[in-house]
Amino acid sequence: MSQHNSLSDSELLLLLKKGNHSAYTEIFTRYNSLLYSHAYNKTRSREDAKDLVHEIFYSLWIRRESITPNINLASYLFTAVRYKIADLFSKNKSKERYIESLQNFIDSQPPHTDYLVRENQLRSIINEEIENLPPRMREVFKMSRFEQLSHKEIAEKMGISEETVKDQVKKALKTLRTKLGLVLFLLFYYNLL
Repeated sequence: MSQHNSLSDSELLLLLKKGNHSAYTEIFTRYNSLLYSHAYNKTRSREDAKDLVHEIFYSLWIRRESITPNINLASYLFTAVRYKIADLFSKNKSKERYIESLQNFIDSQPPHTDYLVRENQLRSIINEEIENLPPRMREVFKMSRFEQLSHKEIAEKMGISEETVKDQVKKALKTLRTKLGLVLFLLFYYNLL
């Protein structure tokens, strides 16, 4: 049991003003859990509440010489909690606005240069493999994928049957799949490149 637990808040403040550690400990013991509960009810964050209360007690010790002993200590400490909570909420809103602003900036920027270089390299590899297809197969494939013509339209344009068009597209896809690998093929096929 503390030697100062029977003292009034004013008496504790007088001792605190002189730098008495035991008086400070008694004030902490009296008000810590009350201030923490109040801060937690407002912030709904154990960490924020704990940090906030520790800041208040730290500030109390640092400013002990300037505190008037006849103040209402409970009122002083709870007011300090309210100000700290308001400051915390203000900082959180500023942080949220900053993060939102940063995300908007990132979203508005063109794709990263490295990404564009890789994209161009992949397109080049794919185009090279398409150019290596047999001439007729290449022409059918390009009409199907680049011009987006139907099998019927390609057949009419080239004077061949729809079955031949279908077969040529199928063979082209199989060849590209084998040469480029399944991942590159899927990226290209679904226009993700």
